[in-house]
Amino acid sequence: MLHACKDTTFYRNLHYFFKFYLLFEQNHGDKSSKSRIFAAEIAILYIINEDSSNGASGFIGSYIVEEALRQGMETWAAVRPTSSRKYLQDERIHFINLNLSSEEELEKELAPHEFDYIVHAAGATKCLHAEDFYKVNTEGTKHLVNAILHLGMPIKRFVFVSSLSIFGAIREEQPYQEICENDVPKPNTAYGKSKLAAERYLDSIGNNFPYIILRPTGVYGPREKDYFLMAQSIRQHVDFAVGFKRQDITFVYVQDVVQAVFLALDHGMNGRKYFLSDGEVYQSEAFSDLIHKELGNPWMLRIKAPIWVLRIVTFFGEYLGRMTGRMSALNNDKYNILKQRNWRCDIEPAMDELGYHPHYPLERGVKLAIKWYKDNGWL
Repeated sequence: MLHACKDTTFYRNLHYFFKFYLLFEQNHGDKSSKSRIFAAEIAILYIINEDSSNGASGFIGSYIVEEALRQGMETWAAVRPTSSRKYLQDERIHFINLNLSSEEELEKELAPHEFDYIVHAAGATKCLHAEDFYKVNTEGTKHLVNAILHLGMPIKRFVFVSSLSIFGAIREEQPYQEICENDVPKPNTAYGKSKLAAERYLDSIGNNFPYIILRPTGVYGPREKDYFLMAQSIRQHVDFAVGFKRQDITFVYVQDVVQAVFLALDHGMNGRKYFLSDGEVYQSEAFSDLIHKELGNPWMLRIKAPIWVLRIVTFFGEYLGRMTGRMSALNNDKYNILKQRNWRCDIEPAMDELGYHPHYPLERGVKLAIKWYKDNGWL
């Protein structure tokens, strides 16, 4: 009798899991197989991607542009003809078309300009094929850097926004330890591998190029679409998690990333790499618990599925994505990200050398994000 009860509960939870998966795909699956790249410059050049957390029209990039304008900088946004400008409406913004797929075209496009600073935050986070990550994240970075060098543009600082995910699942033994700059990266996603390859290309240039690399952990805040999906699910009374082993998670609010970007323009040594988080470590339920609170504590079914269930779902998500040409939000990369248990990272170098001090602990950041989602009709 006891075994029958457990089996019934398991299959009921499995049913809810697949229901959640369908909701996830309906609201979050990408409609195009091409990554859209954006950039924003500023007497400073910012290059930003719309496709994910780095979206110029939707997330990090738009905040970088806003801060540059606030500081009185001459601000340029490098876009493609199809780029959305929803959050780039300020009349002070100048626009320029940049094609990161061609070094020759980049030189022509950049030749009339001379920027003091460049912040490169462009990148594909979801692609149908692994090689597409390299075309955008690695080759696009190489082309941009080579064009700048060939033009002899006397930039003061090039800030490359990378990711904590370049390290993959390391230091996974409990008690978990912080991932440090000197650890050997072992990326387990195509995205992480492509970002690491871009970092290594910058390292190969050496002192001839004044660059700094930022490695934020999970970035959230208003206009962000991935973590928003969790809020949407909780509003519909379902919270989902995978794995039963302890998971230590870190977050960083978008405005703290922007703070680090501008500090890196004139602080820190060339070639240095800095992790970014809010300085705290959270358990896997912390984010959803705070969302639940800000939504007024609606009744909620919390489902925790074993890792092997996620493996099945992401395998078929990847397969169907390739068959249909429609990128799935639940793919092989997502499996490795959700499976990883340790996301701790050492931000002391950023604090000591850049003067970085995060101002948004998770409770404050989630409150601001949920308020924005409500005010703007997302929730």
